[in-house]
Amino acid sequence: MSPSPTRGPLLLGVRHHGPGSARAVRAALEAARPEAVLIEGPPEGDALLPLAAEKGMRPPVALLAHAADDPGRAAFWPLAGFSPEWVAIRWAQEHEVPVRFIDLPAAHSLATGADGPDRAESESEPDAVRLDPLAVLAETAGYDDPERWWEDVVEHRGARGTGEDVLGAFEALGEAMGALREAYGDGGHRRDLVREAYMRQRMRAARREFGDAYAVVCGAWHVPALRAKTTVAADKALLSGLPKVKVETTWVPWTHRRLARAGGYGAGITSPGWYAHLFTAADRPVERWLTKVAGLLREEDRQVSSAHVIEAVRLAETLAAMRGRPLPGLTETLEAVRAVMCDGSDIPLALIEDRLVVGDVLGEVPDGAPVVPLQRDLTRQQRTLRLKAEAQDRELELDLRKDTDTAKSLLLHRLRLLGIGWGTPVASRAGTGTFRETWRLRWEPELSVRIAEAGIWGTTVLGAATAKAEADAAAAEELGEVTALAEQCLLAGLAQALPAVLRALADRAALDTDVARLAKALPALARSLRYGDVRGTDATALGAVAAGLAERICVALPSACTAGLDADAAAEMRGHVDGVHGAIGLLADADEGLRERWSAVLAVLADRDTVPGVIRGRAARLLLDDGRLPAEETARLMGLALSPAASPADAAGWIEGFAGGSSGGGTLLVHDDRLLGLIDAWLVGVPERAFTDVLPLLRRTFGAYEPGVKRTLGELVRRGPGGAVAAASASAAPEGFAPELDAERADAVVGLVRMLLAG
Repeated sequence: MSPSPTRGPLLLGVRHHGPGSARAVRAALEAARPEAVLIEGPPEGDALLPLAAEKGMRPPVALLAHAADDPGRAAFWPLAGFSPEWVAIRWAQEHEVPVRFIDLPAAHSLATGADGPDRAESESEPDAVRLDPLAVLAETAGYDDPERWWEDVVEHRGARGTGEDVLGAFEALGEAMGALREAYGDGGHRRDLVREAYMRQRMRAARREFGDAYAVVCGAWHVPALRAKTTVAADKALLSGLPKVKVETTWVPWTHRRLARAGGYGAGITSPGWYAHLFTAADRPVERWLTKVAGLLREEDRQVSSAHVIEAVRLAETLAAMRGRPLPGLTETLEAVRAVMCDGSDIPLALIEDRLVVGDVLGEVPDGAPVVPLQRDLTRQQRTLRLKAEAQDRELELDLRKDTDTAKSLLLHRLRLLGIGWGTPVASRAGTGTFRETWRLRWEPELSVRIAEAGIWGTTVLGAATAKAEADAAAAEELGEVTALAEQCLLAGLAQALPAVLRALADRAALDTDVARLAKALPALARSLRYGDVRGTDATALGAVAAGLAERICVALPSACTAGLDADAAAEMRGHVDGVHGAIGLLADADEGLRERWSAVLAVLADRDTVPGVIRGRAARLLLDDGRLPAEETARLMGLALSPAASPADAAGWIEGFAGGSSGGGTLLVHDDRLLGLIDAWLVGVPERAFTDVLPLLRRTFGAYEPGVKRTLGELVRRGPGGAVAAASASAAPEGFAPELDAERADAVVGLVRMLLAG
């Protein structure tokens, strides 16, 4: 390279993540052959640049910098394969030319709370107006869409040749940015002045080493400032007194989706998948793109033939010609796809935009990249367990009776406890047994920051999760927090953390006198005992705490339910009664006397007229289901609840508690005409004004029934007294069934049913 003395170094102003800019940068570097390449980016990343040439590096990737004492204070500098900066790095390495970053150090930008330079360009002073240079240039050229203008001017007509044509395109873009800066000043980015002062400092250092035989690749907006004549003293004045922190840097995988502007990325683009295609397609980009689209639609079982592709290409080219565009852009291709391949529907088009226009490509980083020890341990476990990090959602079905699946479950639960949300538990479709678990996995680039943050707890996933659980237990203020933590510890197999968690649990439980909080905490403890059984964890101490909690609830619950609860509080307490009932069902296997004491509490609740109706009704139903309330007594309680002396609202609450929700109340009424008759008689006698008030509650109660149950109930009510008995008998004993249950034959299948439910 031998630029003229008046021109100075080669300044290549680009659009971040622009394939046209990337091609033009490579052509310009090939034509000029500089002796060094300077790139917009944090200088702390210079030591990591050699990794870009390694075989295991596959963009998109990002340079991550974070404060050494606060990993959560971090910034990313993303690079895709079609980013001009990445192309410049690889060109320099291929030609054995020095390559360096010249932007403001991350040590300063992180100290001031700013993000990386690409994101920083979306920030401004509170009273500043954000200037979009591309939007201004597009509007000047008569375009209403900056993306379409950029495609026409650069991506489709971008210089693919060499020599002065390429350099001339960069000169023209630099002059355009200079005119904009003269007209609009710094565009609302005062921080750019500091960044550009530092870039000029690095350029002066390069001039002392290489003369003017070097190239600078930076955002086009900065070119006029880097070309301006300024003094060393002026730049030093801008840089003096900047705060500074110690930083650590590394490469991390990135995704095309995180390059998208819709993800909140300040320098993002609307279509990273489309841009990646334009950069890699050697020729006929539209034809190749529409072939990809056809392949995706065929995978989704849509009938798309080669004739569709041909017709879509013709339509896209026709639309481009009518609009005066040099080549079909993304707009034309998508319109052609909608019309020809999607039959005018936006539903398959949305799939194309998600999978191809944006995409879920996940980059890779070589093993030699520096990482915190926790990341190294996680990577080792991922490989051992064959859990590959992927950018798209995928479901993972686990059978906890298998050692490998158990190890995967423990790893994912430990990561969740550390705040690393790689996996999210979802309802299992494979069965309802406690041995089954289903996870939805999705790897997000930001998890690299979460891993760095979690590194303060330990060097391994197990050690860090244990230390984090112990610290959380000590810091927890409410009982519910500790019970949830105990459940997490058992799910994650953190046996060493359990003693500290259980001590905190016992302390909080002893001090807590709120029955609602105690009742809310008990189900989590009962579930934890079940998880301990499934995962082989010793949870004896946890069982003792749970039993003590249950005893306190049995003592305090009746008085808590008669303290003048309003409708909302009564409904909440009814939910707590359900939760405690289920929890005691699990705990009673170890203490049968506990079940008896709880049944006595339910009997008190069901028979005490000062207890809200919704709780009385629920207590009666739970006793009936457990076989502890005879049918005659049930009818008596319902008769009292629905007597004329009871308020309509309280009676409606009793019905909701007894027959509402998914507890099978509708089926019970189908088979017991006496209970149905009581409800029907009460409903007919409700005064008109009161009926209007209780109607929403009744609709909620009966609206939850299955359609078949509602039809049967309607038919029974239509038949009137006596009809219900015959209908119920007919439905209970269809052809081939005995009129009554054969207990001996039914007991023969109990063992098989238990085995199926456990699996």
